[in-house]
Amino acid sequence: MVKIIKSEEEWKAQLTPEQYHIVREKGTEKPFTGEYNDFKAEGTYVCIACGAPLFKSATKYNSGSGWPSFWQPDSDSALNTQIDKSLGRIRTEVVCANCEAHLGHVFNDGPKPTGLRYCINSLSLDFIEKNE
Repeated sequence: MVKIIKSEEEWKAQLTPEQYHIVREKGTEKPFTGEYNDFKAEGTYVCIACGAPLFKSATKYNSGSGWPSFWQPDSDSALNTQIDKSLGRIRTEVVCANCEAHLGHVFNDGPKPTGLRYCINSLSLDFIEKNE
């Protein structure tokens, strides 16, 4: 996959102000407000910025955190992680490997088989329903 690189002006033209704040400025939506928090359809969650596949609905679960949560990415190459030292603590930030859009964070308190909880902002996602 070819890395997508755009200017901030190009990202602003493509994304809504709310999406831009999340994916380019590393914002966070309020818990329990996102479109995909309680969403149950079958399909694939893709990056809102570039359309790259990120998560399958089969790996989504209700973590009770208020954000869509997944226990495994779509592929080993779908995501990149980096250290986030904001908010006075160390967390692992999750970004799209294709365009570096901020998606959320990953934690080690998820279900088996991975033990991971990818806590993702709904505004960083789009959804492609199965059989579309």
